[in-house]
Amino acid sequence: MIKLNPNQVRTSVATMVLAASTLVGIAVHEGYREDAYIPVPGDVPTIGFGSTAGVRMGDKTTPTRSLVRLLDEIEGVYATGVRRCVTVPLYQYEYEAYVRLAYNVGVGTFCRKAAPGKPPNLIDLINSGRYAEACARIEAFKYGPGRKVLPGLVKRRAEERAICEGRA
Repeated sequence: MIKLNPNQVRTSVATMVLAASTLVGIAVHEGYREDAYIPVPGDVPTIGFGSTAGVRMGDKTTPTRSLVRLLDEIEGVYATGVRRCVTVPLYQYEYEAYVRLAYNVGVGTFCRKAAPGKPPNLIDLINSGRYAEACARIEAFKYGPGRKVLPGLVKRRAEERAICEGRA
């Protein structure tokens, strides 16, 4: 009898829990800043490991508070958002990649369906079971303010795609 690894079975996202590696992966990509800052011109104040909600210039934090806040935000906002709009079963690693992406681009962007008559968006591909196309579409989210391609986002999206495809 062949025993399957649990990560090799697509499961309802409603039952999925994030791995610690997702928290660590996001924290590493975001980097840590003790003082509130504006990451790029036109962006919003950011602190800790990329937190933006309620952040004002002049705010300060600690690594411990930032990790707790990151975990709360990932579980309470981003993982919940992904679970809300994904209607098909996923592999655990696909789920992890999509939560990482949603953390960076926002739940609204992640969950945005295509307008009628337009090509499918990421969530449309996922929910129609076009898993390989959905993983590949992650790399489209490489633009910063002014629709400028940012090398850091290109690298991050390539890593998230590899996770989504089970290659990382």
